[in-house]
Amino acid sequence: MAVQATVPVRDADELSLAYTPGVAKICSAIAEQPELVADYTWKSQVVAVVTDGSAVLGLGDIGAEASLPVMEGKSILFKQFGGVDAFPVALDCRETDEIVETVVRLAPSFGGVNLEDIAAPRCFEIEAKLKERLDVPVFHDDQHGTAIVTLAALRNAALLSQRSLGDLRTVISGAGAAGIAIAKILVEAGIGDVVVCDRKGVVSADRDDLTDVKRELAAFTNKEGRSGSLESVMAGADVFIGVSGGTVPEEAVATLAKDSFVFAMANPNPEIHPDVASKYAAVVATGRSDYPNQINNVLAFPGVFAGALQVRATDITEGMKLAAAEALAAVVSEELSADCVIPSPFDERVAPAVTAAVAAAARAEGVARR
Repeated sequence: MAVQATVPVRDADELSLAYTPGVAKICSAIAEQPELVADYTWKSQVVAVVTDGSAVLGLGDIGAEASLPVMEGKSILFKQFGGVDAFPVALDCRETDEIVETVVRLAPSFGGVNLEDIAAPRCFEIEAKLKERLDVPVFHDDQHGTAIVTLAALRNAALLSQRSLGDLRTVISGAGAAGIAIAKILVEAGIGDVVVCDRKGVVSADRDDLTDVKRELAAFTNKEGRSGSLESVMAGADVFIGVSGGTVPEEAVATLAKDSFVFAMANPNPEIHPDVASKYAAVVATGRSDYPNQINNVLAFPGVFAGALQVRATDITEGMKLAAAEALAAVVSEELSADCVIPSPFDERVAPAVTAAVAAAARAEGVARR
């Protein structure tokens, strides 16, 4: 990565504009009218990619410095796929309030904050507190990017099989950041029912060992009050979504409903191997690039932030996330097949479609400033 100027500094006149005395006029103007910062600095065009290094990829808690290559890579993807400048910020602290205060103090330099690779359940509280205190978009990609792409693929899988989302009963393996966000967006989108499982089985309201986050999850999922193991609730389910790791026995996969969908997204080893899933499911998706239908966050976050920054949004709302999913699904709506329910990350139609949809939704929801 590198930081690069957008204007030349080749002689004394250009130096006087790019730095002193020219900048003094801009500083004075912004001091008098703070909103001008978006017009005359990089603030409205750059995202901070923030982590504490506590849940990095499949590597776990490896610390701030070791996380930096991932944050740099994420910043490259922002630029490559969305035309958005991004800056990696790895924080050497783990206390929720310390992270929040640090990001709040850094916020004047950035037009948005992308939270990355922060362990659950701390990630939920950090995002919520930052959204309360900042007037720029805050987006935890491990949650919402995954959820947007999953919903887009599921919409197309349902369309391919001539079913609506309301017809589908879904089982999610994993009640961490991604699993909870997927459950939320599916319910918002009108899914028939969703049951979420953690290591102890179904997340249900009658359990006395739930965290506050999982109690909230239990309140809006599992309409039929199911309980028991993951394998038990897979029987007859239309959709399996894996965001947990581990391995699901083939005997349980065989109990899924006819023409089911299996989205096994753990990397590098999916919960259900695609070769096994394809024996029983009509549509199979993974998080891997060497199989069809890769559920990849890069399909969402560059366009989401590009759209939000374009209109200088103060927030990324649920409506903006749903709009992103619909736009992403629509990119391949005329090309649908069992091996194509989601675009390739290299499909040049993706970012413009998501950007336009998010910008329009921001204006419709009243969070756009232009």
